[in-house]
Amino acid sequence: MQNNIGEILAKNSIIPVVTIQSEEELNSIYDKLKAQNIQCIEITLRTPYAWEAIAEYKNRFGKEFSVGVGTITSVEQVVKCQKLGVDFMVSPGYSVELISAMKESNIAFLPGAVTPGEIIKGMELGLSFFKFFPANLFGGIEAMKAYGSVFKGIKFCPTGGVNEHNVQDFLALENVVSVGGTWLLNK
Repeated sequence: MQNNIGEILAKNSIIPVVTIQSEEELNSIYDKLKAQNIQCIEITLRTPYAWEAIAEYKNRFGKEFSVGVGTITSVEQVVKCQKLGVDFMVSPGYSVELISAMKESNIAFLPGAVTPGEIIKGMELGLSFFKFFPANLFGGIEAMKAYGSVFKGIKFCPTGGVNEHNVQDFLALENVVSVGGTWLLNK
């Protein structure tokens, strides 16, 4: 289901969400994450260097790291992910067309959903794992608790506002399989 995203999330309870500006940052990012025993990275598509960063990180560290791409918003980006051989894709939201392309890609994927309507529509498309972003703007831990009682069997990866102070509170919830955040590079 969702091309084995559950397996990736179960192995990586904390997924660093990283924006990379230039090649000079790659080794430093690797060193910081490796020192924290992290073996997974979500590189966002928020800079002009992003695609090059993904290819280079996958090339240099892909044997040790699960390399994912964040901020997927189009079918064209899914195709690029296939060409690069990334391990997983993360989207802030979804459409029927985007989910179809993600399923066909054979790459693990995590679409975003925050409202009950989005979650129900996703369930109708056969989805059971969602990114919950931005968690801090949509109720955070309290929302996750409420959704846990309403959406049985649905698992979330909250990002946005998750940090070293609340990460364990999120991970203690039965419906939270992993979390994403930027704080890991600040250590």
